[in-house]
This record gives sequence, structure tokens and C-alpha cells, in this order.
Amino acid sequence: MVFLLVLLSITKWLCYHIIKSCYQTAKKMRTYSFNFFDLSSKPLHQPSSFPTIMNCDNLKDRKSQTLVCDIHSILLRNHSFFPYFMLVAFEGGSIFRAFVLLCSCPILWFLSYERKLKVMIFITFCGLKINDMEMVARVVLPKFYMENINLKAYEVLVSVGCRVFFTCVPKVMVEGFVKEYLNGDDVVATELDSLGCYFTGLVGKDGLIVKDWAVMDYFGDRRPDLGIGSSCVNDHHFISCCKEAYVVSNEISPNTIMPREKYPKPLIFHDGRLAFFPTPSSTLYMFMWLPFGIPLSIYRLFLGTIVYYKYGLALVSFSGILINLKGYNISNTTKSVTNKGVLYVCTHRTLLDPVFLSMSLRKPLTTVTYSLSKVSEIMSPIKTMSLTRDRERDRETMQRLLSEGDLVVCPEGTTCREPYLLRFSSLFAELADEIVPVAMSANVSLFYGTTASGFKWLDSFLFLMNPWPCYHIEVLEKVPKEFTCAGGKSPYEVANYIQRELGETLGFECTNITRKDKYMMLAGNEGVVKEKK
Repeated sequence: MVFLLVLLSITKWLCYHIIKSCYQTAKKMRTYSFNFFDLSSKPLHQPSSFPTIMNCDNLKDRKSQTLVCDIHSILLRNHSFFPYFMLVAFEGGSIFRAFVLLCSCPILWFLSYERKLKVMIFITFCGLKINDMEMVARVVLPKFYMENINLKAYEVLVSVGCRVFFTCVPKVMVEGFVKEYLNGDDVVATELDSLGCYFTGLVGKDGLIVKDWAVMDYFGDRRPDLGIGSSCVNDHHFISCCKEAYVVSNEISPNTIMPREKYPKPLIFHDGRLAFFPTPSSTLYMFMWLPFGIPLSIYRLFLGTIVYYKYGLALVSFSGILINLKGYNISNTTKSVTNKGVLYVCTHRTLLDPVFLSMSLRKPLTTVTYSLSKVSEIMSPIKTMSLTRDRERDRETMQRLLSEGDLVVCPEGTTCREPYLLRFSSLFAELADEIVPVAMSANVSLFYGTTASGFKWLDSFLFLMNPWPCYHIEVLEKVPKEFTCAGGKSPYEVANYIQRELGETLGFECTNITRKDKYMMLAGNEGVVKEKK
């Protein structure tokens, strides 16, 4: 027995230091190296004769004015357009296309501005489906655009009544975000050539747009009231025709970062697998991690599948998974005054929520879910039952499972990555009076373990591929009887009460958005996997 404990301690020490060493080495390369790969979108810089955007203090009485500006070098704090091409290549194309784009970085650094952009367009869009690009533009790019908006430039932008954007990047990458989130009136950008339902990777017959010429063609003899540019020569020509012009400096201060509460539209839903901003150095770090991350994920899945739940928590912790458990009181969560089991009501972050709860509580639990893939069902270390969306049948199934033991439900019905809680289904409130709310949140650094439009059977695998995935679990006090159906409350009141309690615990905002709303926005369907006959 002593030998096994010593061997386990040595294994823990080795696993921890090997993973930590690889992670820190790659992180240092990401932070300090490959700065020449940042591929700035500004071709040539020179001292500006225009005042900086910080000097634009008069934001009143501008609703009748027209503003012109670019996106990637002005409105966004990060001036490089490479990360957004990488997002399209990875999320809309494949990991192989993303790898080719990354390998082109040393060549791109030596090319001129126009050639650099054309090469990136060709690698990213050649053979890419138009529908895939539309999906990325709708559910992936807005998150990264929103998180990089320059607050001061945005305040000037929203102060005017008419907003026209001019940019050299492909129109399909920016038009959706500009019109839906920034209320842009028009976008003048580079058009791409297509053949059938695929992009050819070539720009249209007009080529890359020249912004100063495009402004003159668009407005004719009129002069725009306000223009915002960068410190490059081309932008000086671009804004010189405006009645009033400002430039955005390269210095980024905390005051220019837009907080979430000032977003023009709440960012509740987004899709895609990448959880980081894919600069060249960050993407290189990701590919460096894959040879270690893939076997590590398989090892973690192996542990969770075959190891008894009482020892699973310790073993998965040795592999680098961080689990923070708070508020657990065994006397309040294991005894029931009825013959039924305890009903645990959880927030839904990933497919592994019930698994980590079972390991944390060191007790077997049963969970119910919708549209679970066969791979996930086979790999699940706890008992998992699928629901049918027939309310009566689902009620009978859950009541039977509660009579057999403790049950975990996620009444949101689907996962949400952002700090919001979706509307809780009220069905669970009708089944039990012994209800224990559980606040769960998950943090990742490389890959999201959820998707609406991708391969769902990869969800758990990708979550466990992160170097240090972290789960925060807080078991709240049992819901008082007066706030349950047995105390005279309706099922809807119980569901709303528990949603508010969990939202306050996590600091999340409660919404009335449903599972169907999420899937209709992200995937264009109701999120139900059709069974093959």
C-alpha cells in the first residue's frame, strides 16, 4: 500500500512538471518571440499632421454628420489583420488550411502590403465554401471584433448619424459585423471572385480597393464631415478629403478598451473552437501544443471512463485539470426526507458538467440530456439518459431516475460560453422538493468544448486538450421548502428563483433566451439530432 502511494506521488510530480514545462516554454515563445510575425496592416508610417482621436472631445450635435473610417487599422485596437484571416481559415476551412497560413508567415513578412494581402486571401479563401464563410462571419468573427474595439474610436463613431466604412480586406469578412453591431450604413471593401458555391481565392476584377480613390468615387463632389485614420501614409490621403480628421495612435491604454457593458449589442452567443486571439505567435503555440495535447486528452478521457469516481478526482487533478469546489456540505446533499434522490440543478457550461460534479461529490449520479452523440454516450463515466422533448415522457423518465438515486439536470437545455444564464425549463421543479442548486463555470485557454454548428462528438475531447482546463463548482444550500412547489410556488416561479440564485452566485446575467433561440442563431436549426431509422 505504501509503495502504491509513493508511486502515485511520483507520477503526479512527473506529470505536473512535464506539462508545466511544455506549457511555460510554449507560452514564453508566444509572449517574447516571433514579434516580426505580427504582420501589421499598415504599409508605411510617417509623422501625422492630424490630431489624435483623444482630442476629439465634441461629440454632441453630430447626428447630421457623415463619418468615414477603416476597421482593422482604426476601429480595432489590434492593427494586424492576420488573426481574422486565421479565424476564417481554421473555423471555416480546416486545421490544415490554418497550418498552411501559419507557414506562410515568414514569406508574408518580406512581401509588400498588397501582395501580402493577396497571398493571405488566396490561402484563406481558395476552395472555401461561401456558406462556411457566411457562418464564420455571423457567429465567430463578431466576438473577436467586439473584444478588440477601441473605445474612444467607437464613441466618436456612434456620435454621428451616417457611417461609411472603407477597408481593403474582403467585404464578406466585415460587412455582417459592421451592419449588425455597428449600424453601418455602407461598406466599401474588396470583392472576392467565386465559382459556383466556392471562392476561387482571387480578388474581383476591381482588385484591392484604394481607400482614397474609393472615397472620392463614393462621395463625388461632396466632402465627408469626419474621418478617422491611422498613422500610415495611405490613411493620410484617405482622411485628407474630410472636413475634420483624426488619427488613432498605436499606443493602447486601458482607457481605450471597451468594457462588456458598453457593447453595442450583448454578446451572448458565438461559435467556433478557438478560445484565444490567433496571432501568429499564439497560433504557433497552439500547433506546438497539439503533439502533447492530443495524447493528454486521450489520457484524461481514459481516466474518466474507467476509474472509479472516488479516485477519479485525484487522478484527473494530477493530469492538470483544476477543480475548485466550494460550499459542499454532505449532510445537506445526501439525505432526503422522501424516498426520492436529490435533484441537482446545474448551470450548463460543457458536456462534462455532471461528470465533474459526480467526481467532486464522490458519489454516483445520473444525468439527462438532449441530442447526445453516440461517442459521448459511450465515453460517459456516469449513467446518461436521453430526453425526447415530449413533456410527459420526459417527466416519467426523470421521476423514475429520481426514485433510483440522485439526478443532475441542466434546465438551460444547452451550454452558454458567456456570463449569461439562459431561461430555465420548469419541468424539473415539478419532480422533486429536494433541490440543490449548483453553480458551475469553466475556463479554457485554447479550445472551447462546446459547439452548435460543428462536430459535437469532439466537445469533451477538445475541452480536455486544454493545458489547464479549470472548473469552478459551488454547491449552494438546498432550496427552502417555501420556494418549492410543495410550498405553494408554481414551477415557473421555482425555476426563476433558482436561476436568479445561480446568476447572483456566478455574477452572470439572467436572460429569457431559450435553447431554440441559440441554435437558430448559430446553426440555423433547433439543435436536435435526428435519429437514423
